[in-house]
Amino acid sequence: MKQNNIGIAVIGAGRIGTLRARLAAKHPSVGFLAIADRDPARARVLAEQAGAHFHTGSNAEAIAHPDVTAVIVSTPEQEHTEPILQALRLGKPVLVEKPIGFSLPEADRILTTLYETKGDLRVGYSRRYKECFLRAKEQMRHDRLGKVVGGTARVYNSRAQAFAILKRDPHATPVMDVLTYYVDLMCWFLEGNRPVEVVARGQYGIFRDAGYNIHDVTWAIVTFADGAVINLGVSYALPSGYPTLGQSDRVELLGTEGTMIIDDDHMDHLLYSERGVPHAYVPEHKVKMAFLGSNTAGDWAVGDFWGPLGNETRAWLDHLATGAPTVHTTPEQARINLETTIAIERAVASGQSVRLPLQADV
Repeated sequence: MKQNNIGIAVIGAGRIGTLRARLAAKHPSVGFLAIADRDPARARVLAEQAGAHFHTGSNAEAIAHPDVTAVIVSTPEQEHTEPILQALRLGKPVLVEKPIGFSLPEADRILTTLYETKGDLRVGYSRRYKECFLRAKEQMRHDRLGKVVGGTARVYNSRAQAFAILKRDPHATPVMDVLTYYVDLMCWFLEGNRPVEVVARGQYGIFRDAGYNIHDVTWAIVTFADGAVINLGVSYALPSGYPTLGQSDRVELLGTEGTMIIDDDHMDHLLYSERGVPHAYVPEHKVKMAFLGSNTAGDWAVGDFWGPLGNETRAWLDHLATGAPTVHTTPEQARINLETTIAIERAVASGQSVRLPLQADV
């Protein structure tokens, strides 16, 4: 499907919705932009900032607007389902932030509606659009590693961002909100393979003391259908003054014919400033030393936004405009990602291995 005059409704005027709205406003094929947020004042502010044509406190009103032809859902995670379903039923393509939902029944409702309407839905796992991971996927397409037998992916961040995420949504644990990116990456790299078993452990401390029932550190071993074993780890409990402004990660893949190591810790570009460096996710938080490039979504530079979220948003808009294929996460893969992260948390809680697939009542 090609569209020459795209109308975009951005549902949710938070941090990511703001970025996507501003990116959509600059795209040459977007001729109409609507903003919706449950806080009408916040919708109005973003509409003014992005030059939108319409704003409202009603998600349904924005999605149903006759000039809207596609929808970006950037609401809090537990509010994804209804906007997606409405847009699909109206025949409007959707880009939704990860995860696809917080339960498998929610994901299945979405998939059922998608198939009934023959709609178009993609899920925003923006790490796929970071250049180092795009390069890695290209090497996997050429089969340069042979059969992948194992690997690891770990991601760190500071507690300053973790507390901001938990304040927004106490259910957005580091596993569900962050490690899911690396489940998706590994499934993408091992395309056609899928997780079948999870063993995991976690350690309580800082966050429990602050009143949140989540782990400071979680490590999981995920076995894939062909026997490949992948180690996944996350900690968002680094000290608040640690120099990262977002995700610091490292990914390794081991194959029968080669190995690939992706060092994405950002220690190659340091900035020290007595004036302080603001944190994009927690604006009131500043550090004197910062790893530039560690902002997970990307960075504003010379008047435009660059990085994974910018690449991902532009690729989706290009897809709408030209029909060009993209590497956005499919809703089917997003469900597998959700299922795997649920299994990791269940394995931590039980101390037992968890087999996949799970029953859909979770």
